[in-house]
Amino acid sequence: MSMTSRRNFLLRGAAIGCSAAASPLLTPMTFAAAPWDARLVVIILRGGMDGIDVVQPYGDRDAAGLRPTLGMGEGAGASDLDGFFALHPGLSELMPLWKAGELGFAHAVSTPYRDKRSHFDGQDLLEAGTGFDVMAKEKRDGWLNRMLQTIPGIEAETAYAIGREDQLVLTGAAAVANWAPETRLNLSPQAERLLELVYHDDPIYREAIAEALDLTDSLEAAAQAQEEEEMDESMADMANMMQARGGNKAHLKLAEFAVNRLRHETRVASFSINGWDTHGGQAAGLKRALASLQDVILAMKAGLGPVWGKTTIIAMTEFGRTARENGTRGTDHGTGGTMVMAGGALRGGKVYGQWPGLAEADLYAGRDLMPTADVRAYAAATMRGLFGIEKSLLESSVFPGLDMAGVDRLIL
Repeated sequence: MSMTSRRNFLLRGAAIGCSAAASPLLTPMTFAAAPWDARLVVIILRGGMDGIDVVQPYGDRDAAGLRPTLGMGEGAGASDLDGFFALHPGLSELMPLWKAGELGFAHAVSTPYRDKRSHFDGQDLLEAGTGFDVMAKEKRDGWLNRMLQTIPGIEAETAYAIGREDQLVLTGAAAVANWAPETRLNLSPQAERLLELVYHDDPIYREAIAEALDLTDSLEAAAQAQEEEEMDESMADMANMMQARGGNKAHLKLAEFAVNRLRHETRVASFSINGWDTHGGQAAGLKRALASLQDVILAMKAGLGPVWGKTTIIAMTEFGRTARENGTRGTDHGTGGTMVMAGGALRGGKVYGQWPGLAEADLYAGRDLMPTADVRAYAAATMRGLFGIEKSLLESSVFPGLDMAGVDRLIL
């Protein structure tokens, strides 16, 4: 059993007295330390975000007719970005970042996934960073973990998982562990001694329990040190923002925990935000999901302070949604989507990519936004700019079979 598996066993094993205070619906959050100063945060937007509604192509003459009730452009409350695209009002508080060059988008992007439009398959392919042919023949691991494997001397910092499942994007041979930031292993000395006796002759569980206790002690020590340390201005700003928005919300807890780690040894973080499957009543559903994403980005900017200038956030989804709205004022599973990018290290203030158009003849399969770029190429370009990873490694080891040609430089 691997170190990660042992941690997962301990996290899930109620018999040893683990109490998880985090929301059980959250997907995993993982971290890794690395020998560089830049920070990368990868957010998986689970459910298929409607990129046409988020970054609205109101300048496309066919757009309004496809979305008669959803609305588009400044008349629907969106903020103009460049005279052709407008930003959904649910992200309006991010406009200062856009103007500062710290927010950007890649439109009409997709993984190699086509036609079946299954959330499970789409998310697996997004996080694996491969094609189905590779996934079928090789052991499944994630592209973010493979990126770590290309860097010599990588050491895992204590890592954390929120939820009951592994996150494929950071699964693999690189030293990345999983833990829950609000999990505590509360055992009396007598209970600890009992566990030692029960598992004394089982080396796997004995080592796992010892590791869990060590991790818990280190987390408690770090928390105590942080309490004793005077809170700086940026952390105070984040705390105030979280309080104003309701700091007990799950997505804000994710942001707070990520910031606490990224301000220290952690260099790579990944977690998920759910709620993007908007088959019906999209106006309300998308607004809620975008509010969570906006909160996370603003909380991370506030909390990271000077570290924000070294940070890039990329938010990716498994597929886009249909160009036409359906009969329930929503949209169905589609193909081409949008990638959201933020951070002080980003060359933002731009909607990247080639717009394919929304005319009938321009749609994929007569229904979806036609992908004009591989979303993996934008993730690869981000890692190349932040970490200096060779293009040949990105196109072979990290994203097998990827062609990065045509993707602009994304990092300052």
